[in-house]
Amino acid sequence: MSSNEHSSQLDQNPDTKPETLGHTRAVATSLQHPSYEPPAGFDAVQPATHRASTVIFPSVAAMRSRDWRHKNGYTYGLHGTPTTFTLEARLAAIEGARHCMLCPSGLSAIALVDLALVAQGEAVMLPSNVYGPSRELAERLLTGWGITVQIYDPLDVVAARAAITQHTRLMWLEAPGSVTMEMPDLRALIKLAREHGVITALDNTWAAGIALKPFDLGVDIAMQALTKYQSGGADVLMGAVMTRGDALHERLLYAHMRLGLGVGGDDASLILRGLHSLALRYGAHDASARRIAAWLQTRPEVQTVLHPALPGSPGHANWVRDCSAAAGLFSFTFRPWVNAAQVDAFVDALRLFKIGYSWGGPLSLVVPYDMGATRGDAWAHGSPLVRLSIGLEDPDDLIADIAQAIRACLR
Repeated sequence: MSSNEHSSQLDQNPDTKPETLGHTRAVATSLQHPSYEPPAGFDAVQPATHRASTVIFPSVAAMRSRDWRHKNGYTYGLHGTPTTFTLEARLAAIEGARHCMLCPSGLSAIALVDLALVAQGEAVMLPSNVYGPSRELAERLLTGWGITVQIYDPLDVVAARAAITQHTRLMWLEAPGSVTMEMPDLRALIKLAREHGVITALDNTWAAGIALKPFDLGVDIAMQALTKYQSGGADVLMGAVMTRGDALHERLLYAHMRLGLGVGGDDASLILRGLHSLALRYGAHDASARRIAAWLQTRPEVQTVLHPALPGSPGHANWVRDCSAAAGLFSFTFRPWVNAAQVDAFVDALRLFKIGYSWGGPLSLVVPYDMGATRGDAWAHGSPLVRLSIGLEDPDDLIADIAQAIRACLR
């Protein structure tokens, strides 16, 4: 066949693959268009990791018919892949939600909720024990956009009622406070918000979808930092926002898209892998933390142990009523005769506990906080406060580590 005849046949049969006509593609083309397709039917414990920005459509009609808002097809990597859709579905099932969307971090998930639901001239309510970066986001960014920030005492429902105005649109809840560990009366606060048409959003990172079921209590939105217990490895950042209401989900979804809040397939795979052991790890963290907290209560150097599961801790009765577990996070304060320099020396003397923010990972962590500087006269438990995140080490070894640090610095 002459070259002219070959060209003529290609023109008449545009769908004919060049390989069938004896044409060999250049390497550069073959690298982009491989001919191998794996056989169907493969399955494994872990779902596949799909990395994508561009999504390939089988036809123009398919491209035009797909809607990025729905999970019955794929449009662009930012809006979801099989890996991220799988993670969202599993998280929603754990939390008891209908909808879930992923964010690059816990703080970005908080920002998503704020920006989607509160506008200029309106107000957002934050508990006084709220996660520090959430308060900074509100007071340093939202106020600059004409949004009012209202700080309320999470243990005083009457004061919270008085703080609500006609402009209040969103009430954040935190159970317990991630540093000071107060457990609020969620039922009363949620009821109060509903009476005033205010949306409630709970930072449920501490409970991890295990210790507390927020939607059963009537919460509108549950947010979590998957960085903590879902990951379990202290090596990935991610957040999630979950809802049951379709209309509320759509408001959040449009903001999610417009802010470009996507996550990569590799990070999503790490969280999916962590979910297999989530319940077991959470139980181990909880059991060890309760044991260590109870031991600290017996120490003469310790003034207050702040752990929701311990009688006497602020909001303990609320924890008994609403929770089934207690995570691995708690705080304590020393007696007034222990000064701030000694507290710092105690933290430095710990060997197994590492100094670092976050929690929910395999290693135990410690951070001292100057609550007098942040809470002033409202803080009644002594300062500085020491927060412990109990990891997966043997609790007896952790107790021994605390004991040696006390001996080294406080005697």
